[in-house]
Amino acid sequence: MPDQLDQVQHSPVRQAPTALLAIGLTSGLLSGLFGVGGGVLIVPALVLLAGFGQKLAHGTSLAAVVPISITGAIGYAVDGSVNWMVAALLAAGSMAGAVLGTWLLHVLPVRWLRYGFAAVLLFTAIRLGFETPQRLGEVELGVGGAALMLALGLLVGTLSGMFGVGGGIIMVPAMILLFGISDVVAKGTSLLVVIPTGIIATVQNLKRGNTDLRSATILGLAGVVSAYGGVLLALLLPPRLSVVLFAALLAFTAYRMLRAKSD
Repeated sequence: MPDQLDQVQHSPVRQAPTALLAIGLTSGLLSGLFGVGGGVLIVPALVLLAGFGQKLAHGTSLAAVVPISITGAIGYAVDGSVNWMVAALLAAGSMAGAVLGTWLLHVLPVRWLRYGFAAVLLFTAIRLGFETPQRLGEVELGVGGAALMLALGLLVGTLSGMFGVGGGIIMVPAMILLFGISDVVAKGTSLLVVIPTGIIATVQNLKRGNTDLRSATILGLAGVVSAYGGVLLALLLPPRLSVVLFAALLAFTAYRMLRAKSD
């Protein structure tokens, strides 16, 4: 018998622009501040506050994070906080992973997606809670490091396509923990990688009817307004405070997503 949670609203939800603008502004700020595309907030907000079905929220989020990430990446690049080689390696893997992830989004039950999304958020929150980032210089990658970056990109792209997030919630901690990259460089690099990944995933989602372009446009334009402010704030905040706030946000969002299963 089909999973009842698969019977979600799958057509575009015509919400008042005010609600979408508020979600976009908040997401843009958090995107710039934490180096994520913004989907970490957009997806649950669309589901819990705007009445979107889970799959439609994922696809709409991915379309919205593209302009938001472009703005944030430019802000970090102006500050010199982007590792272009790392970004190229991650992007190569993530673009391939995005195709796989959007296919999985189309075929997997919604219940799996919700559990999986919450699990990713909780794992990231717990790990970040134990981390004290150091703002060190960039690192040089050998052959092994480059291969690991490609594999990380593949994983990020797959998760991005499935969960509607830009992948920064995986990339930023991984770059800090596995490669010793500065937290601000990790954020700027992450946002740069989100751009091609989001474009590829959005094209795939449009083919499958998993994107509301009207809502994505409103979300994205609102996020562009606040994203650069988030970048400036990230450069001012102590790194420890930044990751603690991010971990708290992820934990709360995961909690709300799990509660929504029985609401």
